[in-house]
Amino acid sequence: MSVEDRKLEVLRAIVEDFIATNEPVGSKALADRHNLGVSPATIRNDMAALEEDGLIAQPHTSAGRVPTDAGYRMFVDRLTSIKPLSPAEKRAIQTFLDNAVDLDDVLHRAVRTLAQLTRNVAVVQYPSLSRSRVRHIEIVQLTAARLMLVLITDTGRVEQRVVELPAPVSDESVADLRQTLNLRLRDRLLADAPEIVTELPRTVDPQLRGLVSTLVSVLLETLVEQHSERVVLGGTANLTEHALDFPAIRPVLEALEEQVVLLRLLDQSATSTQVVVSIGNENAHEGLIATSVITSGYRARGAALGAVGVLGPRRMDYGHTMARVAAVARYVGELLAER
Repeated sequence: MSVEDRKLEVLRAIVEDFIATNEPVGSKALADRHNLGVSPATIRNDMAALEEDGLIAQPHTSAGRVPTDAGYRMFVDRLTSIKPLSPAEKRAIQTFLDNAVDLDDVLHRAVRTLAQLTRNVAVVQYPSLSRSRVRHIEIVQLTAARLMLVLITDTGRVEQRVVELPAPVSDESVADLRQTLNLRLRDRLLADAPEIVTELPRTVDPQLRGLVSTLVSVLLETLVEQHSERVVLGGTANLTEHALDFPAIRPVLEALEEQVVLLRLLDQSATSTQVVVSIGNENAHEGLIATSVITSGYRARGAALGAVGVLGPRRMDYGHTMARVAAVARYVGELLAER
């Protein structure tokens, strides 16, 4: 084994021991617990070299060493082996998610499953409207001058708006409009829909143009609303199990309350099924610099739709957590593809 390989093995041992004990790791403990094949003096030299490289640090005088963010990054990129799910875990995830009745239920079950499997905070992004396709547009006549516009996407997402009309309309006009909207928009990407609906008033019968113009404005508002990008959060109480890892837990809780922060974390992997790990200072939000975030995108029928993720202390079991995040993301995509 080369010197560099041995240093990496020492780093692996330090990270694994620190994750397990939350105590600084000394050279004697490493020699006792791990079969590194060298003396404690050699281990001390390797630790000094790792500290010089910025991969470990000494929190207190005469104490052992702890991993730095750079050390965790090296561990994740070069030393971590993904820990596959057991058959029992696979069956539990699949059974729990298969019983979901609709999109909301799928995502809420996914969050609960991920939080329970990892004992961390779990977050799931709703399928992005911009990445979804129109499955159907329904128009329900509530009164002669009031309609409900219902937009249903291929991912099972439902957006509905009540539309107040300037004048009463007939059942026949509503039926004609429903047919026109579905003819033009069905199976089209929602990202392309604004351009399509903007042209609609000029392409319908003159007597429908006023009604179409009103509905188009509501459709456009529905398609571009920023708050329509939503997330589901679960397992926040798990943070209390890691109180020693967070000098101040309030900034973490405040960051979790900001939906835009969560969306930004998930967007970094929403277009890919690769697992993305952000450690400590790699997280742009200052409230999350004591955390690690693991995310993975989910897809249905080849289209990227959103992402799932876990947030917890930097001192987490990366191999275990990465595998569970990837598995839940895959199951969510498979379920949505079947609907």
